[in-house]
Amino acid sequence: MLTRLDLRSGDGPVASRLPRPEPAPDGPLEAVRAIIAAVRERGDDALREFTERFDGVSPASLKVARDEIADAAARTPAAVREALAAAAANVDAYHRHQLLDDVLHERGGVTVTERHLPVRRAGCYVPGGRAAYPSTLIMTTVPARVAGVDEIAVCVPPGPDGRIADVTLAAAAAMGIDEIHPVGGAQAIAALAYGTESIGAVDVIAGPGNVYVALAQREVAGVVGVPAAFAGPSEVVVVADASADATFAAADVILQAEHGPDGLAWLVTWDEATAGAVEAEVVRLAARADRRAEMEATLSNSGYSVVCSSVEQALDVVNEIAPEHLELMVGDPEALVPLVRNAGAVFCGPWAPASLGDYAAGPNHVLPTDGTARFASALGVRDFLRSMHVVSADRSGLERLASHVIALAEAEGLTAHAESVRLRLAPADAASPESPAERSP
Repeated sequence: MLTRLDLRSGDGPVASRLPRPEPAPDGPLEAVRAIIAAVRERGDDALREFTERFDGVSPASLKVARDEIADAAARTPAAVREALAAAAANVDAYHRHQLLDDVLHERGGVTVTERHLPVRRAGCYVPGGRAAYPSTLIMTTVPARVAGVDEIAVCVPPGPDGRIADVTLAAAAAMGIDEIHPVGGAQAIAALAYGTESIGAVDVIAGPGNVYVALAQREVAGVVGVPAAFAGPSEVVVVADASADATFAAADVILQAEHGPDGLAWLVTWDEATAGAVEAEVVRLAARADRRAEMEATLSNSGYSVVCSSVEQALDVVNEIAPEHLELMVGDPEALVPLVRNAGAVFCGPWAPASLGDYAAGPNHVLPTDGTARFASALGVRDFLRSMHVVSADRSGLERLASHVIALAEAEGLTAHAESVRLRLAPADAASPESPAERSP
């Protein structure tokens, strides 16, 4: 089920010896652009049309009523509600450490204050349809709330019955979110970006989804704020040595694969016996999994077992892939952490599976995929904040910098910029040709 790659022999850089994902065909991007254009032009009518076409249902309303949210929460088992509350509390506590204080900088009569202000309205995308993801509702809305966002709109694809799953609505109730729309896909991203009759436009859009959702977010970036990470199909790389429990490692190789196709699931090791043992366990565990079809779809396309010549080569593989989730199931995982340059999140040792981070550890599970961990980070409070600097100066501060401002402005040919400084520093009794004293009555 995992395709074996042996890197112990052969020359050349690791990058040239790894399978590369095929370039995305133009079809999805063209479809996304057509959907966005239709939503901009026809608003709610387009949302209803696409929801019926792609989800096979026609929701009675494009906004979930508050009493429906409350009723769904009441139907959710108490143990699940307790778990949602515990997860939300942990995620909230962690993200409060990301809040930024205003920064005050003073130098030579010039004072600059950098303020961090929340956006007014945020849009959170939560996958749905074939599965429910209440954890993603928590992960997207908590940092927005911590940042101080006034309004949060959530979009979730409806299920086969035309409704959003009770457990997702229960998560919304736990978070105090009452604006939820049963709309998914690229059409939801377009609605959040441009607004329709039922969904008001937002300032920032965050949340993971399939390739259509991720591409739609890229398309509307610039119209609204979109985190730099490409939050697409899920990925995991498990690095294991001879000390790793093969069953644990196999379970973690396949855990992200159950999200469905287009993801990535790799085992990386420098011990051939470990590779064989984990490969066998992957077959055994996947055969009995509830979401076997989704797992097999991912593993058949992008499931690999990589045998390396050394620890260093194994980490070269990791950094080249830049996975969303990286697990270090080795004897001394902390020793390898400094070698990791590119990963969305790192999980150390046998007792920290990626699922811990997916639900309750505290950090966000909306992570960079598709190699964007090279430059992007997990979703956080900063994604819902923008900074604004406030500058003040006394006369001495302006005098200290005046010659530099004038010289640079004139070098750029912007003489009015230079004059704005000269006028302020001219002697009070020096009348210019434009001064009131020289104007005719």
